[in-house]
Amino acid sequence: MEKFHFSLAGAITQLAREKQQQFTLIMQNGSMSVEYYAPDKVDRQTPHKQDELYVIASGSGYFFRNGEQVSVTQGDVLFVPAGMEHRFENFSDDFATWVIFYGPNGGEQ
Repeated sequence: MEKFHFSLAGAITQLAREKQQQFTLIMQNGSMSVEYYAPDKVDRQTPHKQDELYVIASGSGYFFRNGEQVSVTQGDVLFVPAGMEHRFENFSDDFATWVIFYGPNGGEQ
């Protein structure tokens, strides 16, 4: 049976086991994938090939997207179209977010 439910605690535990990276794949179906992402001091991500949603799981900071910057905190939802420059900046030590990728590949990575 495929996984259809995952807890925040489970995502934190899974990421802790994968010590070499700042994200972990939680679930996938078709073109959709869900990751848990907890950057350490600097967010080095580059534009992605799919549209994505971020749901802030913990902490706070700022989100830079295509020349604009907004303040973000736990519970906020952000959208980034494929290929657009974006990153989190000046975020708290406990900052983490769910990342949902979906749709056809359309941007650069």
